Formats: sequence, structure tokens, C-alpha cells
Amino acid sequence: MKYLSTRAARTDSSGRKRFCEILLEGLAPDGGLYLPEHYPQVDAALLARWRTVWGEQGYAALAFEVLSLYIDDIPAADLKAICDKTYTEAVFGTPQIVPLTKLEDAAAGSGSAALCLEALSNGPTLAFKDMAMQLLGNLFEYELARRGEQLNILGATSGDTGSAAEYAMRGKKSVRVFMTSPAGRMSPFQQAQMFSLMDENIHNIAVDGVFDDCQDMVKAVSNDLDFKRKYRIGTVNSINWARLLAQVVYYFAGYFQATQSDSEKVCFTVPSGNFGNVCAGHVARMMGLPIDKLVVATNENDVLDEFFRTGVYRVRGSADTFETSSPSMDISKASNFERFVFDLLERDGALVKSLFGAALADRGRFDLCADPRFGQAAGRFGFVSGKSTHGDRLRTIRKTWERFGVMIDTHTADALKVAREQLRAGVPMIVLETALPIKFAATIVEALGREPDRPARFEGIEALPRRVTAMAADVAAVKAYIAQHCS
Repeated sequence: MKYLSTRAARTDSSGRKRFCEILLEGLAPDGGLYLPEHYPQVDAALLARWRTVWGEQGYAALAFEVLSLYIDDIPAADLKAICDKTYTEAVFGTPQIVPLTKLEDAAAGSGSAALCLEALSNGPTLAFKDMAMQLLGNLFEYELARRGEQLNILGATSGDTGSAAEYAMRGKKSVRVFMTSPAGRMSPFQQAQMFSLMDENIHNIAVDGVFDDCQDMVKAVSNDLDFKRKYRIGTVNSINWARLLAQVVYYFAGYFQATQSDSEKVCFTVPSGNFGNVCAGHVARMMGLPIDKLVVATNENDVLDEFFRTGVYRVRGSADTFETSSPSMDISKASNFERFVFDLLERDGALVKSLFGAALADRGRFDLCADPRFGQAAGRFGFVSGKSTHGDRLRTIRKTWERFGVMIDTHTADALKVAREQLRAGVPMIVLETALPIKFAATIVEALGREPDRPARFEGIEALPRRVTAMAADVAAVKAYIAQHCS
């Protein structure tokens, strides 16, 4: 299996790379994102075998099966050992790793749909990012040891990516983490998770700006190829293909739990800001997983909902990015979206380069409504979308608690609200839960009048000493900081 950039010309095969090369590289040299040359196909026989693997051997074995289709430059025994080390009850607190809860069963004879929550937040930092980041940390450690090299990870977070990356990489001798985040825009719990870490290989940088400023800095540093090579810069954001690949696995696990046979279809609703989580669902669907609809749920920062409704992709500036009660989705430049547009436009890398390069740089937008392929976003690719507001979040949190005794976080509430608008008769709807409620306690108190439960290991975390560096949204400043701490 080889990988190409979303901005590569169709006739150019010179930049095709193996998995372990792009694992450490992150962003492609031309500014594009890596995707496999083709999506391996899961036929009926393989899907049936994987259902048995899931039922008899569990999540780690299923992960090995999926990853093996994309990773052929790590020996199978080593890859299996990495999966077995990553997806354990000791790390994720449950043998199922991603257990499914049915909120509502389909009423007999009514044509209604079952509504389910797939729990993705049982990892060390209580958010779905642990599902991929724990694997990524083990892959990095394995490959760097094999090469005898070190890696400096530069990342951007709106909340959960940062803590998940830092908990996965802390203490690893071959890795340093430089994590940027928008100052004051994460919840107090999210800030405390990151800034209280005192490991010498962890560096937190609070940027005067919004998440998109942080993300732009990461891309700018990655696009400086000389600096990137000199300081061995890698990424853990979902622009790294390995992150996204790891997330493909839980779509299959959710499907097997929600269905009895492989002839059934399901829908998934995914709260989305940077398009990484739902892009993994797109990959699973392209592989042949029987997904009817992929429902993209946004908050007030609705750049993705606007695109799927109108064909216009319009990024917002810092002043137009709303600060909301689902802060991990306060994003107006969905960097992973480029991967889907690449597939939508029949893998025309030159066109993708012009859209995500010149068009966004010059006009801050592009418009595909006149392109007949835009209509395939819903038809061929299954995408639909919806939007949720603060008031919607409060009502959904309250109703879910009152009806089912289930407490959900604000991002999951956005997804659940939009999911109910997209229920299809006879097709189970799986909502991807993204974080535990304690990470957004203030809104839970506003909705329910009570504090969410807090795992004992996080008691008093907000009062711990902090280690964080304040910085302007300045690429030169972040480069200087990296250089200073890598000397």
C-alpha cells in the first residue's frame, strides 16, 4: 500500500510513500494530506469474518484486521503486538473498549429506528481522541526505535487532541510534544489536564487567538521543509493519516454491535469541527461498511453544515468564530475536509490544490454548487448535516438525563439533537459520544443543576500547578521556541 497527497497530480507517482514514512511526516511536502492510493474493499465474506473476530476476540483483534489492510511495512506480529498493547481494559476501563448503549429501541411494527450511543471516551483523558492517540503513541515509539531517531511533535488543539496526545506521549524518550491551544478558550478541566503535566518532553503553548490560528501555525511550520527536516517535526492532529486510520476501526465495532446481520445498514451521526472523526466514517463507508448516511453535526460554527447545504465552503476569521459551550468544535477551517473533497472531485489533485490553496487564500471560500459532483456528497457518499445551538444543547442534555438517566457532554448533545432530525425508518442511528460530561461541567450544571461525576484520579486537577507558555499567534515565535528546546 502506498499513499499520495491530496494535491498530487494524477500522473505524478514520484511522491507515493509507504505507511511508516507518512507516519512520521504528517503533512505532505506540497501542503496536502495523505490518503491511500485506493481504499481496500471489505466484501461480504470479509465483513462476516470480522464480525466473528469482534465477537470472539474483541477490539484489539478487529483493529489489527483493519490496520493490516493499510500497513504492510510493519511485520504482522509486531503490528498485532502494538494493537494488543493499545486496546486493553487496563487502558480503556472496559473490555468492549467502545460499548454501545441503546437509548431507544425500534418500536415493533412502527418503522421507527433504534437510537444508540457508542461510547468513545473511556480512555485516559476521557475523550474520543484517546482511541487514536494511544495507538499513535505506540506506533511512534516502535518506528522511532526501529530507526534510532527522535521526533518533535507540533500540534494544535481546541481541547481534547492536546491532552490525548500529551498523555499518550508523556515520558517517551524519543518524542517531544509542542502543543498549541487558544488561550482561555478551552474548559477549565481541559486546560488543567494539559497544563498540569510536568513531564520534560511536554510543552504547552497558549496562543493569543482561536484554534484556527493554532492550526495555521502548525501548517506553516510543516510547510517550511528545511525547518521541518532540521528539527524532525511531526504531527498528531488528524492531518496525520495514522490518527484517522485508527478511528476507522470503531465504525466497524459500532456496526457489529448495532446489527444482527451484515445485510443491515446503519447511520452514524458525528459531532464535527475539523472533519477528522467523520472522515474516518467516510473511509469505512468507502471500504464497504454498510453505512446509509453519515450525519455531520456542527455547533454555531457551521462551516461544514453550510457546505453540505449549499456547496459553499467559507472559512471564518477569528472575529467570526464563535466561542461556544461545545468548544472542541469552535473551528472554522476544517483541515480534514480536504480529504473528502479530493474523493468528491474524483481525486483531481490539481483542482484540490487550487481550491485549498489560492481560492481560500485569496477569497476565503470556494463554491462547488455548480459542479455536478457536489450532488454526490449526499447521494454517492451519504453525507447530510445539521446544526445545534447552546439552547439545543441544554435541552438535549436535560431530556436525555430525564428520559434515560444518561448524562452526555455538550458535543454529544449537538450530535444527538441533529441525529433525531435525520432518523430513517428501520435504520439504526449510532451517535458517536465524544467526551465525558466532567470536561464541560459548567454547561452540565446549567442544564441539570448538578455537577457531573468526576473520576477519582482527576479530583482537584484544576488546583494543580501549571506549566504553560503564553505566545502570540506568530509562526516565527513558535519556531524559535522549538529551536530553543531542541538544542
